[in-house]
Amino acid sequence: MTTDPRYPIGKFEPQPFSEELKNKLLLDLQFLPEALERAISNLDAAQLDTPYREGGWSVKQLVHHVADSHMNAYIRFKLGLTEVNPAIKPYEEKEWALLADNNLVPINVSITLLHALHLRWVAAIKDLTEEQWNRTVFHPESKRQMTLWFLLGLYAWHSKHHTAHITELREKKNW
Repeated sequence: MTTDPRYPIGKFEPQPFSEELKNKLLLDLQFLPEALERAISNLDAAQLDTPYREGGWSVKQLVHHVADSHMNAYIRFKLGLTEVNPAIKPYEEKEWALLADNNLVPINVSITLLHALHLRWVAAIKDLTEEQWNRTVFHPESKRQMTLWFLLGLYAWHSKHHTAHITELREKKNW
């Protein structure tokens, strides 16, 4: 663990492909909705509106962000599997976090969405070959090609990263 509250599990570090790691990362994706749901269990409205760190997003914004991010990720995987090195659409995640739905829609809607989304996502990618994991997408903002393997690691990390923001806040606040 790190002492930087922005990165409670450390920064993402890509790892080389292995069947063992692939299975672990797929489980991370599969169980993210349950882990996130447990992390927010029994939090009241004031707690949900509490930022996980000074200047950071609230718990509510984090949950909605994970849903937004993972919807984009699912589409990125589908594009990568069906097109040759497609350009993926960047989005302004900080601006998305400020949109009205983040305040108006209860977080259980995003949790429900994540359950359905992750079920489809894992089903779509669990049996990919190593060759398919090496398919690429192009991120125009960073001007870099990324393999689906890289994205699997990134989004598995992302799942645990934001869940840890909430669990660390709960621990710090003794909730």
